[in-house]
Amino acid sequence: MMKNSYRLLLVGGLWLGLAGQVVAQNDSLTAATPLPPHPRILLLRGEEVSLRRQISADTTWTRLHQAVLAQCDTMLKTRPLERVQIGRRLLATSREALRRIFYLSYAWRLTQEARYRTRAEAELRAIARFRDWNPSHFLDVGEMTMAAAIGYDWLYDTLPDSTRRLVADAIQEKGMAPSLDSRYNGWLRSANNWNQVCNAGMSYGALAIYETQPQLARQVLNRAITSVALPMNEYAPDGVYPEGYNYWGYGTGFNVLLISALEKAFGSSFGLADKPGFLQTAAYMENMTGPTGEVFNYADARKRGELQPAMFWFAARTQQPFRLWEERRYLQSFNQLQKQENARILPAALLWGSQLSIAGLRPPHETAWWGRSINPVALFRTSWTDPSALYIGLKGGSPKLSHAHMDVGSFVMEADGVRWAMDFGMQEYESLESKQVDLWNMKQNSQRWQVFRYNNFVHNTLTVNNSLQKVDGSASITRTVNTPDFMGAATDITAVYGDALTHAERGVAIVKKRYVVVQDELEGGAADATVRWTMLTPATVKLLGGNRAELTKDGKTLLVQAPPGVTLRTWSTDPPQPYDAPNPGTALVGFELTVAARQRQTLAVFLIPQRKSPVSRPTVRPLSQWKR
Repeated sequence: MMKNSYRLLLVGGLWLGLAGQVVAQNDSLTAATPLPPHPRILLLRGEEVSLRRQISADTTWTRLHQAVLAQCDTMLKTRPLERVQIGRRLLATSREALRRIFYLSYAWRLTQEARYRTRAEAELRAIARFRDWNPSHFLDVGEMTMAAAIGYDWLYDTLPDSTRRLVADAIQEKGMAPSLDSRYNGWLRSANNWNQVCNAGMSYGALAIYETQPQLARQVLNRAITSVALPMNEYAPDGVYPEGYNYWGYGTGFNVLLISALEKAFGSSFGLADKPGFLQTAAYMENMTGPTGEVFNYADARKRGELQPAMFWFAARTQQPFRLWEERRYLQSFNQLQKQENARILPAALLWGSQLSIAGLRPPHETAWWGRSINPVALFRTSWTDPSALYIGLKGGSPKLSHAHMDVGSFVMEADGVRWAMDFGMQEYESLESKQVDLWNMKQNSQRWQVFRYNNFVHNTLTVNNSLQKVDGSASITRTVNTPDFMGAATDITAVYGDALTHAERGVAIVKKRYVVVQDELEGGAADATVRWTMLTPATVKLLGGNRAELTKDGKTLLVQAPPGVTLRTWSTDPPQPYDAPNPGTALVGFELTVAARQRQTLAVFLIPQRKSPVSRPTVRPLSQWKR
């Protein structure tokens, strides 16, 4: 019934009214806009020749190309995909479809070996026969449509008419048509990764079947160009991605796939690539990884970094090959790439970056980076080449943002190759949703904030009066400093504590390239307030008595020196609820104290790596003096 109703909408032309109700749009594309023949998505006919030449000229690209082909050979030994839905998501199947079809189609175009084309067609026919692509969770549709579109376009000349009709109908009826239905297209008005992923997928579908449904295709493409501006506005002014590291890889990765496809097909991004902050976001992403390879994993993010294909597009576009310094790390371990989430679009890295030389890369020049945003961050390090370098990250923002945690004012810290101050990051969604946790309700009293990893009690920030941070509060970066002996930033976090404090400002800095200071300047409210300072660590904690503790990990030692008069202690990280994930090998270290009503108090905690050369007595510099 759903299939037939969508067919009537499409054939009868009623989709124009439906789409028009969703988002006002400009007609960037008209009936007179020229379009190249198939293949037209990302790699035009004949461009394989120059791509092969670029790949063969650089051993890194040659190895990456061979790694893709090796994966294709492995795929040949498996069965075509089946429709397997986990909870409310078909997403794992959609992602595997994209990986298989993108890889196999790439292998066919670069090698002309028929076995890859044959298997890619089998995968296309398999997904086209699924009863639907799960429009109730539209990310699934977005990725599946992109998979089908790439295969249809790249194999077009070799596909029999029966397969062309089958796949084109599936793209139209299971992909594009549900995007016209108001039950499923709320993402058109969102400013997060859903918008970027779904608009990219629908645009690929439109490009693939443009000849069969030219009016619908133009409408979907014009709609995408207008709608995707919403999340792209969030990059301004400096390039910060509010949803954090992993969702940068997802949202920005698909945003680049969209821009790249538009530019290849029409010779223009229609202004999208020039949106304020967008090209600068590569600097944000590069600085998000510390010397250990762990990232500043605030919000729903995992701790380990991974290859980001979009970074190759940015590096080539801006002519800044040093933006691939961190990607270098992943290109040196090809066996690990397939375990990474972004591996499904790995061929895109070859398309975008193969003209760049990886062997001669130089490190970035900046060791300090900060960005304004609704979720601002500041990132500092002492070196890009020293694995023992110091590294800190500090964030402001608000818990109410997409995928956010109650981590306002939180920080991470590394030294001597150890992530001393860590963030748990995300818990896998299905592990919570399957236990009926109300995970996506961002209101103050939502069950989301009872999840251990999501609230402020377990983040490297302050907890006041044993209460949750206020979801409607937000924090900006108020101060930045970058001198040879002092580099850091501060954020005003007052608003997330309501009336409990009349002022709360936190600064984190690297001092003399030797140690870190975490400094809070507080002023009490109408009543005394109990303030808890916590730092989450994977190290073994030895309390030395009073205000000192010794952390040890991997043969390295860090001294935690709290303000005089406080007593350091630890708290367990054992999960308090049955739905909470286990947290082995971690501990919370910190202290509690009282901030008297209407009184000001400064808390300076020093994190001092214990090396051969001793640190002179640390001194406290008021935040007002944290200036360039």
